[in-house]
Amino acid sequence: MGERAVTRPVAAISPVQQMLASGSGALITSGFVTPLDVVKIRLQAQQTSLCQALSCDSATWGSVIRPSKWKSFLFCKREVDNFFACCNRTKCNKWHRTPTYYSGTVDAFVKIARHEGLKSLWSGLEPTLVMAVPATIIYFTCYDQLRDFMRYSLGFQGSHIPLVAGALARLGAVTVISPLELVRTKMQSRRLSYRELQMCVRSAVAQNGLLSLWRGWGPTVLRDVPFSALYWFNYELIKAQLCEQSRTSQANFPISFTAGALSGAVAATVTLPFDVVKTQRQIQLGETDPLQVPVKKTTSTWNIMKQICADCGYRGLFAGFLPRLIKVAPACAVMISTYELGKNFFQELNLHRNKEDCML
Repeated sequence: MGERAVTRPVAAISPVQQMLASGSGALITSGFVTPLDVVKIRLQAQQTSLCQALSCDSATWGSVIRPSKWKSFLFCKREVDNFFACCNRTKCNKWHRTPTYYSGTVDAFVKIARHEGLKSLWSGLEPTLVMAVPATIIYFTCYDQLRDFMRYSLGFQGSHIPLVAGALARLGAVTVISPLELVRTKMQSRRLSYRELQMCVRSAVAQNGLLSLWRGWGPTVLRDVPFSALYWFNYELIKAQLCEQSRTSQANFPISFTAGALSGAVAATVTLPFDVVKTQRQIQLGETDPLQVPVKKTTSTWNIMKQICADCGYRGLFAGFLPRLIKVAPACAVMISTYELGKNFFQELNLHRNKEDCML
């Protein structure tokens, strides 16, 4: 803790102005990143289904349960659109079929647009907007308020301030928005009508209570809170270094964009395993296994991560890495640069008003 010699800037913006700046940035960013989010969730959901299928200890054929050692799989040209269970090399029964298999990010873009229409790439945009605007407003406003409070009111100085402020702000935003995040994930994991989504949510609430709407809150917190802490820590450091190199006291658009992209890419890579766990838990809401295969369910984040590693290897924890990186890095860059532009606008406006007040 340092001395309380740091004073708040004269042209500091108000919380309402921070809300306006962050809200406008959220609208722009949501429309840009929603297709990337759809692709990321589809790849993660696909890997979940595939790994569960490959890890089943038994399968039901009529009324007879065959041991797993009698089960084999046929792969053709590395495609897994069709699986066949073969017994004693005499008869093969098709036991699982997925409508589309995505071999990568570009392939997912093409196949989703081809089979479901281009509009499906913006699946979940409505709950994304409903979620993103208030979440971003809460998140960015709380971050700036907490950071300024620790700096100017408590007198704390150091690089740990953005880390602490970012983590606390994100924790509050995640808790408030978690039900909307769950609905958005369900809509993006596969094509659902609003009626089907409503029935799914109602069934889950009836079976598991209202708290089921916060399903995935734990891994979401484990993903977003460290992400926010790492993001703001790196962003403030990179921004300060770029400002020093450019010999400017205030970050301009290129500086904010570059710092946001770099810090977002680092944070997204580190926290991706928790994003995979969160997606798995949320897409299972209100669903039953269509194969009626008894699968051992895990509840804790750590157990789910161990199960993913056992079924798919460590690569399973990084499913959807490329679309998440493609999404997060530019999204962070667009969001923070838009937010900084908005704050600069309001700072200049406040400074102009202060000068006019002094002249009176």
